Amino acid sequence: MRLSDYLEKSSRHHSHLCPRQILGVRLGLLGMKTLGFDSPPPKKRLLVIVETDGCFADGIIAATDCTVGHRTLRVEDYGKTAAVFVDTLTGQAVRVAPALDVRQKAYAYAPDEPRHYFAQMQAYQVMPDDEMFTVTPVALNTPIEAIVSRPGVRVNCDVCGEEIINEREVKQNGLTLCKTCAHGGYYQKITEAHFALPDLLSAHAHR
Repeated sequence: MRLSDYLEKSSRHHSHLCPRQILGVRLGLLGMKTLGFDSPPPKKRLLVIVETDGCFADGIIAATDCTVGHRTLRVEDYGKTAAVFVDTLTGQAVRVAPALDVRQKAYAYAPDEPRHYFAQMQAYQVMPDDEMFTVTPVALNTPIEAIVSRPGVRVNCDVCGEEIINEREVKQNGLTLCKTCAHGGYYQKITEAHFALPDLLSAHAHR
């Protein structure tokens, strides 16, 4: 596929194409190339860990075919347009990130475009990889086997009773717990009284 094909694939789910989508596609292609893949490998051999969500991640998905649904893409939201590419067979992993001065370099590749956004749109499609990105060999802090886990394994939390899949349970004081019950989650339960105001507002809005 040509770069334009990947960009069209990425923008298909948007109403436009943006610099971060182009960045994601280019970064995704380079990540695969660094691991020796000319195209997305089969059988979940490639795992991509993206360090932000949004349009950048969509560009990487378009280039690599890795998705959350196939459990070949994970988001560790550090707010960075970077990603780690892992060959799950060999364990080799590399982190690919934009060069720190990539925006400044872009203007040299779009000298007739004074608008930042459109200069990046043009430049990111033609800049050489070695000027656009840095590639760093890395080692994962969590073993690949623990990240990917095993299919069909499920247990129930001894506190809330909810099912836990993908071996994400926590063993604590002889109990099997979900991460929320063990460590606290990203939400907290609220009382029924707190539901009253939104319900009343919603009812009023539909009169």
